[in-house]
Amino acid sequence: MKKRLIILVVVLAVMVGCAKRIEFAEATLRVGLVFDVGGRGDKSFNDSAYRGLEKAKEDLGIYYEYIEPGEGSDRESGLRMLANQKFDLIFGIGFMFSDDITHVAREFPDKKFACVDYTVQPGREIPPNLAALKFREEEGSYLVGAIAGLVTKTNKLGFVGGMDIPLIHKFESGYKAGVRRVNPKATILVGYAGVTGEAFKNPAKGKEIALSQYGQGVDIIYHASGSTGLGVFEAAREKKALAIGVDSDQYYEAPGFILTSMIKRVDNSVYNTIKETIAGQFKGGVHTFGLEEDGVGYVYDENNKDLIPGEVRKKVEELKAQIIKGEIGVPKE
Repeated sequence: MKKRLIILVVVLAVMVGCAKRIEFAEATLRVGLVFDVGGRGDKSFNDSAYRGLEKAKEDLGIYYEYIEPGEGSDRESGLRMLANQKFDLIFGIGFMFSDDITHVAREFPDKKFACVDYTVQPGREIPPNLAALKFREEEGSYLVGAIAGLVTKTNKLGFVGGMDIPLIHKFESGYKAGVRRVNPKATILVGYAGVTGEAFKNPAKGKEIALSQYGQGVDIIYHASGSTGLGVFEAAREKKALAIGVDSDQYYEAPGFILTSMIKRVDNSVYNTIKETIAGQFKGGVHTFGLEEDGVGYVYDENNKDLIPGEVRKKVEELKAQIIKGEIGVPKE
């Protein structure tokens, strides 16, 4: 019986392997992706990238494989492992990949690469086979800041960042500017979870910072901290206060306590890069997505519309139009 079971397992494994090889061979494009810190299931940044992969598979007939994140050199080894296989397009998800993906792209000039939140360094040339996908996070953050500034009852608001770096400062700066545009009297408390990548996956620290801010009279907190933000939501539930999600619609992480979420369309950037590559229109260099390109935004739907009065929604839409027209300049720092 045991022998027959082993044989069955082996046969099934072979069948699955054969099916994958057929799928790989017949795909319109073979895509590899290495996730950022936190990996799949972060309910935020990485999950948005995964949605882009899934949509491309469904709509465009691609084959994809992904690698969960490691630390340090694991990012580079993951990229190199995919490049050494027959993948056509390889993604690195997150700014931490910037140096590694630049090196690997130069080593494999016949492959195409894309990096979400790529850090552009003055004087460093981006390889022609590398697309740097960047976002104007400050624009979406400005709008959720305006919502918070109009909805707050205490005139005290909070911000919880993950890693204390320029990228997250863009979220903070945009949020503060949006608040102050509509509510100059409001004060904003700011806290960061740390100075390393671990700061994006520390819900306990997120909860600790959030509880401190709520304890000082804050009634709404915006987080830009990856899965660390799950701790912010837990604190919001305990204190019966409000929080603002980031990157993806995070309503279901704390139903009734999520005022809105700042949407960062990583899924769109992944999907569109794949689509352009299939069409032979891949372009290296910097590609930036803001409100005008539907790269960022905020959630307003059946789940949260009762938390956002009609006059608030109208005002925020006016501000959005002004940003797109260039009538409002949103600070990045």
